[in-house]
Amino acid sequence: MKRFLPLLAILLFNSCFNAQRNCEDFKTGTFQFETYINGELQSSRFIRNDSIEIEEYQGKTDTSSVRWINDCEYILKNTNPQGMAEEKPIHIKILTTTRNGYKFEYGQVGDPKKARGEVRKIDED
Repeated sequence: MKRFLPLLAILLFNSCFNAQRNCEDFKTGTFQFETYINGELQSSRFIRNDSIEIEEYQGKTDTSSVRWINDCEYILKNTNPQGMAEEKPIHIKILTTTRNGYKFEYGQVGDPKKARGEVRKIDED
């Protein structure tokens, strides 16, 4: 029995870090993103196809190009930036997926500071 304990520990350790990701399911569709900003729940909705994302937030519409690095990572670049902050592209990495959404990590390209969020798919293509 003692010989099998290290093997069991290795199997359990690996299973904790091999989260199943079905990122292909989220390359296109209509999505909802909610986050707290200054203690207030804010919501945005966006439509994404393989190469473009159109977001509606607080009555304003914004368009970004989408460049997929691999099945679970992509770069968003604002097509009409209104300032220096909007000119910097955003790197998004899908960490885990469920049937209806995904959890992700995001930040400006080149910046080590990252944030996390969760998106829910609200429309099937």
